[in-house]
Amino acid sequence: MNSQKFIKAEKRKAEELIEILDPLVKEWFFFRFNEFSESQLYGVMNVFERKNILISAPTGSGKTLTSFLAILNYLVILAKKKELENKVYCIYSSPLKALNNDIFINLIRPLEEIYIIAGKKGIELQKIRVSVRTGDTETKEKSKMLKEVPHIFITTPESLAICLTSKRLIDLFYSVEFVIIDEIHSLGNKRGVYQSLSLERLENISKITPIRIGLSATVSPIEKVANFLVGSDESRNCYIADVSSYKKIDCEVLSGVTDLIDTNSQEMHSSMYNLIDKLIQNHKTTVIFTNTRAATERVINHLKEMFPQNYVENIGAHHSSLSKEHRFDIEDRLRKGELKVVVTSTSLELGIDIGYIDLVILLGSPKSSARALQRIGRSGHKIHDISKGRFVVLDRDDLVECSILNKECVERKIDNIHIPKNCLDVLAQQIFGMCIQKIWDINEMFKVIRKSYCYSDLTREDFLSVISYLSGEYALEHRNVYAKIWYDVKTKQIGKRGKMARVIYLTNIGTIPEESFITVVIGKGEKKDFKIGVVDESFFEKMKPGDVFVLGGKKYQFMYARGMRAYVKPGIKRNPTIPSWFSEMLPLSFDSAMEIQKFRRQINNMFERNSTEEKIKEFIKDYCYISDSVSKSIYNYFYEQYKFSKIPHDKRLLIEFYKGEKNYVIFHSLFGRRVNDALSRALGYLMAQKVGRDIEIGINDNGFYFAGEKLPIDEALKLIKPENMDKILDEAIFKSEILKRRFRHCAARALMILRNYKGHKKSVGKQQMKSFFLLSAINKISKDFPILKEARREVLEDLMDKYNAKLIVKMIDDGIINIERIHTNLPSPFALNLVLQGYSDLLKIEDKIEFMKRMHKAIIEEINNKV
Repeated sequence: MNSQKFIKAEKRKAEELIEILDPLVKEWFFFRFNEFSESQLYGVMNVFERKNILISAPTGSGKTLTSFLAILNYLVILAKKKELENKVYCIYSSPLKALNNDIFINLIRPLEEIYIIAGKKGIELQKIRVSVRTGDTETKEKSKMLKEVPHIFITTPESLAICLTSKRLIDLFYSVEFVIIDEIHSLGNKRGVYQSLSLERLENISKITPIRIGLSATVSPIEKVANFLVGSDESRNCYIADVSSYKKIDCEVLSGVTDLIDTNSQEMHSSMYNLIDKLIQNHKTTVIFTNTRAATERVINHLKEMFPQNYVENIGAHHSSLSKEHRFDIEDRLRKGELKVVVTSTSLELGIDIGYIDLVILLGSPKSSARALQRIGRSGHKIHDISKGRFVVLDRDDLVECSILNKECVERKIDNIHIPKNCLDVLAQQIFGMCIQKIWDINEMFKVIRKSYCYSDLTREDFLSVISYLSGEYALEHRNVYAKIWYDVKTKQIGKRGKMARVIYLTNIGTIPEESFITVVIGKGEKKDFKIGVVDESFFEKMKPGDVFVLGGKKYQFMYARGMRAYVKPGIKRNPTIPSWFSEMLPLSFDSAMEIQKFRRQINNMFERNSTEEKIKEFIKDYCYISDSVSKSIYNYFYEQYKFSKIPHDKRLLIEFYKGEKNYVIFHSLFGRRVNDALSRALGYLMAQKVGRDIEIGINDNGFYFAGEKLPIDEALKLIKPENMDKILDEAIFKSEILKRRFRHCAARALMILRNYKGHKKSVGKQQMKSFFLLSAINKISKDFPILKEARREVLEDLMDKYNAKLIVKMIDDGIINIERIHTNLPSPFALNLVLQGYSDLLKIEDKIEFMKRMHKAIIEEINNKV
């Protein structure tokens, strides 16, 4: 039983803070600010008292200065007494390089102003040094840091890990007193896992225990994130300052048209952009969040075309495909107030200082309440400003989703963060780094690793399997995978092997995978090997043989892949099974999905109790904090589903059998795409085993469908149980493209595949070919090879959501969720978007709207005939 304590931080009086501040710091602070912010009243004294603390507060609430104020104060006091040593006192780590430059500005400026105040008073201060070290830092700057040691060291997770292998830098870290981890909410991924192990390595080399300060946007569950911050050592407690509810928020759900179905494409298009333009013109500076890079470019193009007088040099795009220089330029122009509007996909979510924003437009659902709050928090960046956000919806499912997210934002209900655990590829990379640092006793190493939250339940068996791989026990030399460490079983000692170890580590470090484009070529017939074009690798990895997709307006069926080439069959009549935008779409969080399901059940119960239309509309309006017109649209959508078939909800899983140009079995499983991916693959695999061929599958956040002639769904449902889900899913992904691609990512992280060696860079295509041969060799050796085991874990736990999928299967098994079946002549209203997905790349926007309108008309006719 873990005896760690997570203690709620108390709000302290301003007088207490004033009392601890050095006169110089006090004068500077009140020259700059009128009063302490809420996060400062909760956090500063805890840092001063040397207590671990997690500060969760919205963007623009002063949390960065909260973390630094007591540290700056401490360093100024030492500088006054001429007692500053030549060592690093504080390490500040952020996942964003741009954010590091930001903090540099926000730290250097206060220090310069404090020195001016000291000069006027005739007080001499030692120089407090601040330096940034990231992958972009020049060599001469790095060398300078060794001579003039920074007292505050600003870095990224990757650069910190590199520093921990350097003897000269380790000497500077022996008595670090403070570690600040910024944007901790964005570390629910392998970078976060990596960071958590680096913190344990830092603690291990330090003569004193540095206090840990975590800075986070609104996050849940907050104790889990605090645990991630301080690790699993029972002696480490953590104070939690949850200041997220103090910033006021103003959010609304809007639509350009009054009826999202009974409209035409011209009206839909012009009304939406008129609404967006009106919102922009009524505010000083607006940031528009789309969910894909393609949509970002499209929105800018349409605004410029439709309103040339409003948008010339005052509009810009910001997304990850653009160059670093372009992104920095956009950020700089935003800070200077030169831009009226910036359109972005996800790249401006994190806390880069972008100056004064007074409106955030969310174009389409942000898919989680935490993301919605974070995006909206980019507006009203000053402490007492109101954050203002507007959801602009695109269709009826989007309308329902955004209305529930609006409710969650108003009520501060945050979906739960997912932090990966026991990632064996990251472990392999970090163990190699530890061995470069020194010779270890294997038991001491295991103990240090287990102190990380992400490895607190790592088994000794998994740990030793990684040691076996790194020390060359799996005999993969014929595939050019050589031992990187040595392990002496008798002495239990472990260390690096070879003179190149440090160079290999430095040039291949990191967790973010390299991705590229897949070349699509014809696989057989007269035009064999004819190149058609390229697709994004993240799109391609979702495919399985038999899947149909559109490229250049034509349909192709995927046959097989070799390296970075996908071989396809042209002239396909079937509709696409994977839409082109699929890879970029964010998945709806499971928690928000369940909130929508609960909402559906409440509306369904009101229909069953024969509540009046007015009463239901009033309930929807109050429940979601939305306008009359939005409430009416949701009412109409639910009414049509109720009258046409049944409303699925958290206690009713509806399976709809619909015969169109082929047989469809539609699961109304609104659990989010990650859960639906796992459920559909498991059921699809069981049916494929029965009929002897792959089954066509389509999935989105609201459900999934199977299509084909023979679909033995009832037999598959009988076979699937919570206890055999792991085995079924392992078998379902065994030969999948997604496992092959993710194995390459894991192999690169675990340094099985070296991206850089002796000055030569290996292309992604060569990495994939090597990964293909490695995977074949490993499958013959052991299915439990640690890096293959990790690739399976990554696919099933990080990409999909195996645990919540098992939970749903258990709820069905326990009778909490009832399965109900219906047969329809047309797809029911709730199924329309899912079925339309197969046509989406073939239909132009106007045709899609007409298709929805036509289907809607047929559904209304059928409802009227029933009455």
